[in-house]
Amino acid sequence: MQIWVDADACPRAIKEILFRAAQRKCIRLTLVANQPLRSPASSYIDSLVVAAGIDVADEKIVEMLSPGDLVVTADIPLAAAALKKQGHALNPRGELYTEDNIQERLAVRNMLDELRGCGVETGGPPALNASDRQAFANQLDRFLARFGPK
Repeated sequence: MQIWVDADACPRAIKEILFRAAQRKCIRLTLVANQPLRSPASSYIDSLVVAAGIDVADEKIVEMLSPGDLVVTADIPLAAAALKKQGHALNPRGELYTEDNIQERLAVRNMLDELRGCGVETGGPPALNASDRQAFANQLDRFLARFGPK
């Protein structure tokens, strides 16, 4: 199993949690972004820089994803693609995307896109807070206990 991070928009606090988990559980973690990112020196952690452009990082993650891998992303279409390839997807607020909830998330995302296209201000998600970070850490721990290396 490997963890892939859609790293361009991933909050620093979430990356720090992931770095610690990768070290603790001896799991490969790859940050995928369109610019170089700082990460701790580790044989388990690396980064992959892709060309700039819409969805370039997402497409690279999907291309390299193996069944059972985990993708950390707030991008719902990327999460859906990960599930389609028999991977797992977790957002930075601690929600594990599943076959049961991904279609609803895609529908809401598409509706909000349409509203924005019509000029409606929909706002963005609230800033990540301490309870979001804790929810992410807890969900990651539960996921790794269930699917990670023994």
